[in-house]
Amino acid sequence: MKKLIVQKYGGTSVADPSRIKNVAKRVVETKKKGHNVVVVVSALGDTTDKLIELAHQITENPSEREFDMLVSTGEQVSVALLAMAIHKLGVEAISFTGAQVGIITDTAFTKARIININTKKIEEELEKGKIVIVAGFQGITMDQDITTLGRGGSNLTAVALCKALGGDVCEMNTDVDGVYTADPRVVPNARKLDFISYDEMLEMASLGSQVLQARSVIFAKKFNVPIHVRSSFSDKPGTFITKEAKTMMEDVVISGVTLNKNEAKMTICDVPDKPGIAARIFKVLADEEINVDMIIQNVSRTGFTDLSFTVSKSDLNKTLRTAKKIAQDIEADKVIFDEDIAKISIIGVGMKSHPGVAARMFDILAKNKINIEMISTSEISISCVISKAKAELAAKALHTAFGLDKKEKK
Repeated sequence: MKKLIVQKYGGTSVADPSRIKNVAKRVVETKKKGHNVVVVVSALGDTTDKLIELAHQITENPSEREFDMLVSTGEQVSVALLAMAIHKLGVEAISFTGAQVGIITDTAFTKARIININTKKIEEELEKGKIVIVAGFQGITMDQDITTLGRGGSNLTAVALCKALGGDVCEMNTDVDGVYTADPRVVPNARKLDFISYDEMLEMASLGSQVLQARSVIFAKKFNVPIHVRSSFSDKPGTFITKEAKTMMEDVVISGVTLNKNEAKMTICDVPDKPGIAARIFKVLADEEINVDMIIQNVSRTGFTDLSFTVSKSDLNKTLRTAKKIAQDIEADKVIFDEDIAKISIIGVGMKSHPGVAARMFDILAKNKINIEMISTSEISISCVISKAKAELAAKALHTAFGLDKKEKK
């Protein structure tokens, strides 16, 4: 049966000409099976990181509009090269930027949200029998300003296009062959999961797993877009992300362990302990489009308290400037920050019906002499901020203790 398949290829999958040619072959093979194919591509290899570095060599605080104008160029290179590689295989293909296919976003530069997608141009080219290649990670505002969708934004482009086009599946092709119980580079005994629910994948993505961007999972869950995470270098099935995941055993409590080393902790010292102060602080941060993760307020002493919260390291400079202004406005003391932290998390829908999971996690960390600085929980996850130096030890210890290590073959 003819399907409409959206395939996304990450930066490592198109890192050099040989890998681009490999992707072209995979796309053409899908097309020759009789399917319509829309391909979303990231920038080549570490191109985006190099462009960011280039911007910061010019200025520590680049204009966010100009920053998006710069970093969006990486995907324009990769889509054109992939189209050329497909042409060489004798198949028609056409490449587009996000703006050209009508991916309309709001004006929140560097982390824009998709408002609408006009699929007319893509559908016209599919009708002509062409493979359509779209630059991921980017869109355009109503005022014709180029925007980007945040790191990992090509995932969001792919899921959004799959929904808008009524696609049958969104394939996320990457350098790993699926979703693992932990990052295999940190935990060598991690196991590949055949299935995982949107909720568990969302927690893993938002808590440090780099397989998928959290916003893409939220979108997929909202519109029930089936996702298949698989390797760009293998034909083996990967991990299917769906509404209901098929679990092997009912007593599986934890599905995965994630580690995030890309957060920083900010503390505003001696905050006046008055009603409404916290609301003022976090409203200003929200107005600056700064996403705050974990929050902790110390016990009040003599009418003052310390307020700590974590943010993405990419927002650190902006947050520091904003926090210092807030401290001055509310007559607090100094602002301090710590970049040498990590967030370790355990995730699993089984937590709902298994008491004592948090206590066990804390006990495992204590036995490994790992101090906990902050704690947050959800219905299916528990996260702790710890020293970055102990991060990998914590991941391995928790993974083993909760029975996630792959079984040795006899």
